[in-house]
Formats: sequence, C-alpha cells, structure tokens
Amino acid sequence: DDEFQKFCFEFGLELDEVTTEKQMITKEQGLVEAAKDASEEIIYRIDIPANRYDLLCLEGLVMGLQVFMGKIKFPRFTKVGPVGKGAAPQKLIVTKATAQIRPFAVAAVLRDITFTKDSYDSFIDLQDKLHQNICRKRTLVAIGTHDLDKLQGPFTFDAKPPKDIRFVPLNQEKAMTGEELMEFYSTHAQLKTYLPIIRDSPVYPVIYDANGVVLSLPPIINGDHSKITLQTKNVFIECTATDLTKARIVLDTLVCMFSTHCAKQFTVEYCEVVSASGETKQYPDLAFRKETISVAETNAYIGLNESAEKMAYLLNRLLPTKQTAPDTLEVEVPPTRHDILHACDIYEDVAIGYGYNRIPKTLPAKMHIAKQYPLNKLTEQLREQIAQAGFTEGLTFTLCSRDDIATKMNAQIDQIPAVHIANPKTLEFQVVRTTLIPGLLKTLAANRKMPLPLKLFEVSDVVLADGKSEVGAKNERRVCAINCNKTAGFEVVHGLLDRVMQLLEVPWDRQTGYYLQACDDPAYFPGRCASVLYKGAAIGRIGVLHPTVLQAFELTTPCSVVEFNMEYFV
Repeated sequence: DDEFQKFCFEFGLELDEVTTEKQMITKEQGLVEAAKDASEEIIYRIDIPANRYDLLCLEGLVMGLQVFMGKIKFPRFTKVGPVGKGAAPQKLIVTKATAQIRPFAVAAVLRDITFTKDSYDSFIDLQDKLHQNICRKRTLVAIGTHDLDKLQGPFTFDAKPPKDIRFVPLNQEKAMTGEELMEFYSTHAQLKTYLPIIRDSPVYPVIYDANGVVLSLPPIINGDHSKITLQTKNVFIECTATDLTKARIVLDTLVCMFSTHCAKQFTVEYCEVVSASGETKQYPDLAFRKETISVAETNAYIGLNESAEKMAYLLNRLLPTKQTAPDTLEVEVPPTRHDILHACDIYEDVAIGYGYNRIPKTLPAKMHIAKQYPLNKLTEQLREQIAQAGFTEGLTFTLCSRDDIATKMNAQIDQIPAVHIANPKTLEFQVVRTTLIPGLLKTLAANRKMPLPLKLFEVSDVVLADGKSEVGAKNERRVCAINCNKTAGFEVVHGLLDRVMQLLEVPWDRQTGYYLQACDDPAYFPGRCASVLYKGAAIGRIGVLHPTVLQAFELTTPCSVVEFNMEYFV
C-alpha cells in the first residue's frame, strides 16, 4: 500500500485511503449492524485532479500508469470508416428546432465491443463522473449510449412540444409523454435534479431513429428500447450539448477509454453529424496535435539542467515525444489530454516525469519583502483596541435570511442592495449580509442567560450589490458594536465611537473630521438615531434600536448600537 501511495504521488495523484465497503458504511453511519452484509473487498480511493478526465475510469487510469511505468507505449487512437463493402457511416441529423434549447450534437460508434460486468459498470460510472464535472450536471452536455443493433439509422436530433413526445423510458414498462415523464420523475432521487434544465421550455430535445423510435430525451433519460446490456456488441454514443467544445471533449474521452474493449483496439467508427445549416462534420475528432517546446526554457521554468535526450525520455512517460533539434522537442498531444492548453502544461508533465521530490530546492533570485494588506492591518489593530475598551468580539455568519436584514429590521427587501443566493439550502442562508447588526443580535439572543451588561462587537465584511462593480457586488469592511443593558446606554457606544476616532486621529469637526447628525431610520427608536459623518459623507449609524427590532430577535432588554464603514480611514 505504501509503495502504491508513493507511486501515485509520483504520477501526480493522491491515494486518499485504502478501505472496504464495510469500513466505509461503519465510518459514515457509525452502525456495525448496517454494514454486516457489505463487501470486504479492498477499495483504493484515489483523488483525481479536476482537469484529468481521462483518469476517471479504471481503463484510463491503468493505461496512464502503464505508460508512466514504461510497460506500454502511448496508444494511437484512430477513427475508421464503417465495416463492410459499401457500408455508409451512421448519420445524426440536427434540425433547426433544436436551436431553441440544445443546439449541438456529436456522435460515434464503438464496434465489436465486449462488455464484462466490471467494464460495463465502469462504462456507466465514467458517464456519471463526466456528467457531474465537465458536463456541469448535464447542463452543458448530456451523454446517451445505445445498442446500435436494436436501431436503424439515420438518426434525427429534434425539439418538439412535450405532449408530442411519447416513449418507454429506461427500465420502465409504460409509454409516457414528455409531460407525464416530468411528473413521474419529479420524485426520483437522482433524476429530479436534472428536470429543471428543460422543464419550462416550450420544446424538449429528443433523438429518433429512422423508424421513429425514441433513443433518448436528453438530458433526462434514454429510451428502454435501445438500452445497452452485457450482450451489446455495437454501441452508438450521442452527446447533445449547449457547448460544442465540451461535447467534443466528452466524446473523445469516452470513446478513447472504451475502445480498449473493442475487437480492434483503439479504433472508433466515426459518425457524420449534419448541422441545422446543412454542414456535415465527422465525429469524434481524435486529433493528435503537435506542440514544440524549448529544452532550455523548460529547464529554466522547472529549475532543472537536463539534456534534450533525457527530457524526451522523461516526457515519453506521459506524452509521445521526440527530439527534432538540439534544443527542441516535438510533443504529440493525444485526444485524451484536452487539459493541455499551453506549453506550461507540458512543463508540468516534464516535472512529473522527473519527479517533484527530486527537483532541487533553490532560493529565489530576487528578494521580496511581504507586507500586510493595509485594510487587514488596521482591522487587526482596531479589534485589539475595541476589546480593550471592554467589548467582547463575535464572529457571525456572512450569510443570513432575507427577514434578518429586512422584515426584522423594519425594512423592505426590495429596497436593500442585497446579493441573493440562487439556490439556498436553508432559510438561514438566503442572502449575503448587508449589515452586521442582525448577527450580533442573534448572538445576544443565544446568550440571554449571561449577566448584563452584554457588550459585543464585530469587525467584518458586508456585501452590497453594486452595478458598477465588475462582479456586480462589492465588499465593505465595517465596525459594529452593541451594548445591551437594563437601560439603552447610548453613551457607551458613543464613547466607543469617540475612542476609535481618537485612535484614528480624526478630530470632532464638520469639515475635516467626524460629527453626528440626527436622522430617521426605521430600525432605530424615533428621535434616537444619528448619522456618523466623516468629512461631510455619511459612513454609518449610531442610536438606540427600535423595540420591534429587539422583539423580532427575541430580546427584551434595550440595546444601543453603532455601525460604520472603516475603509475611509485606511
């Protein structure tokens, strides 16, 4: 196990753990009873980098490791025409209607494939893993695999109203329309998450064969008629997509990995895809592109001093490479390595081939002196001083509910520049906070049993929606302090404000310093609220909180509060 872990590290992978199904269930659920029927077969859990789609299945992982060990040469993946005299390639015709919902499609055929129980499971598992990462949960690409012998080409990729689509879904016995299908799978554990991708569209994407048999309703489910089994010999693979580049990567990965199980290894039969504009293209691409790298530059980047011959040898452990000039290597980037976008990616493979642990450690040629980010430095200094003034620091969640920043603070949510979470998991985390007050009030409510007075503070970021910002929102570092006692104790927070301004060397002056100006805010008691102004600009609020605000946060004692933006003083 230790040897394998070391070997994985050399290849750029991490062996997560060596375990069994039984141990996993016991660890997750803590129940020995639940795991009594589980398998005790040893499982090696390996962490795969997000860019290496070719290592997501056993076939690709074994191939990569064998090439790395020098046991096999890097395979040549080739696309071939249809077998048999006068045989025409399979065609997939894309109609104009698909532009409304899912405009792209690619296809390929794996001929004379032999499935075993393990390779079949691996085939399905790879599709699932690709769906989850590069396909972004099927929103960008949806993969469909079918038994070609049960179908008749050419195939048509169309988009039709849901009531006009009718077929028997995978592993079901009853035919359903598109609408019935949505209703039927709305409670399905896995498939219900994919329904919103097309549910509200006037048309659903659908693939037919020449006889009108439905192959699949992407991205939801395949038809039962063409499902693949262990006896399947010829597999038709189609990928429908909203992003053509991702579809090509997915198809290349899938066919390269499982062409190892074909009678003619590493060969894939191409299909012709006729686009809505009438243009015909062959897929998969299976392109081996050539890149050239400088040996001197590679050595400089990594910190090595290797000859061109040695570097070519090292790189051949990962990519087909040959020396073309004294300082130049020609590298062939195979269709399984779509992660190689730049020469830097090849340098990384040279470093892996050489061994990260063997790279000599050197000091940088230039000296750099680090310094603290000014805003963070000031924040740390203020925290210490406010704590010395007798306040206790709280650290609260950056996310909160809509009610916390709106209804409970006597405000309307549509008038607050809040950043909303698109798919919140709980009611407590719906928006990003626009003020620090609700967090501190919740902390007070959770500590009601503590003796009064309770004096809390927090120096943290709030997030405000901002149309002028590049990302549509901006962070603002604020200081917030709250005093909770039998009387409101406005003088306590006012005293803290004066102390902070004294530390920041800001005078009490209308033109050059800070001062208070009466204002109205529904969150504060009428007549007991003021704006904190700095050089004429409002930077915060100070006052006594309104009783309805306290009641909303389940507090019964008066509270005075000060909150202001500290970024003006950096």
